[in-house]
Amino acid sequence: MRMSLARAFPLMAFLLTAAPVAMAVEELPMSIPGGTFVTEAKGKELFDKGTLFVDARVAAEYADKHVKGAINVIYKETFPKESKTAPTDSFDMSKLPADKAKPMVFYCNGSPCWKGYKAAEASIKAGYKHVYWMREGLPGWDAKGYPTE
Repeated sequence: MRMSLARAFPLMAFLLTAAPVAMAVEELPMSIPGGTFVTEAKGKELFDKGTLFVDARVAAEYADKHVKGAINVIYKETFPKESKTAPTDSFDMSKLPADKAKPMVFYCNGSPCWKGYKAAEASIKAGYKHVYWMREGLPGWDAKGYPTE
């Protein structure tokens, strides 16, 4: 069965306009409400002071390489390329320090990875007072030659 050009055109137009929307990736912000955005250099200053780093990536990525001394607390997300969260997202807050005044730096794989941001945001909402978010994550940290394991 052949489709006439008049019938095929609306379908082609839809596919050409819908495809870029489906592939769009939301840009990571340069701030985090209630927390502090940090560059890799500021993250290194905090690292040198003994601040806890929290890697929100999956276990295999953490096992491959992570900020030296970081703990792995996986943020499981429903919407990986956008700021949107869902009730099905999960983040095990019990793996974070009981002391909500303890400073922590959250990270993931840098832009466009949202896991570090969402984990930091969840921690802020849970009452943690000194939450830092390193936007460029492990790639930015590693590119500077900072300690990894």
